[in-house]
Amino acid sequence: MNIVKLLFIAVSLSMDAFAVSVCKGLNMKKINYRHAVIIGGFFGVFQAVMPLVGWAVGKQFASLVTSVSHWIAFGLLAFIGGKMLIEAIKSDGEEDVPEGLDYKELFILAIATSIDALAVGVVFAFENVKIVPSVLIIGVTTFALSFIGVAIGNRFGAKYNKRAQIAGGAVLILLGAKILLEGLGIM
Repeated sequence: MNIVKLLFIAVSLSMDAFAVSVCKGLNMKKINYRHAVIIGGFFGVFQAVMPLVGWAVGKQFASLVTSVSHWIAFGLLAFIGGKMLIEAIKSDGEEDVPEGLDYKELFILAIATSIDALAVGVVFAFENVKIVPSVLIIGVTTFALSFIGVAIGNRFGAKYNKRAQIAGGAVLILLGAKILLEGLGIM
């Protein structure tokens, strides 16, 4: 596989993580670069590890994973997005955004946004792709785009606090629905 094709795959896989990172940035009153690095790290590591796992599993379980991955991603993203919507609607717009990160939530989001990378790893196994450089490129690309996504989300979130949080929750739900519809062959 050539580098251009691999970079295209890396950017494509990173788009879900980028969108979620924008949503995470919406919730920050002030950009916290340490948190942006942690968020980027979560998504980058999971986007790198999942194709590695898919590659290792290979042909044996490909049909099991790909047949339900869209449902898993939809459920996880809809849950987190719904939680964001409910919290935004219940808040009066004046409450402080917590300074810490919810690592459990990041873990769930990282899994939800990297399930498609698992299937890509299975394809890599079929095509005899050199896996180490491939997962490194995917991980670094996802990290960079996620970091940028947090910064972009923060720019908008600082100005439009409650509306931005509602929009962020809606985006996560819509992203999950898009993944589901694509997995079902409707889109």
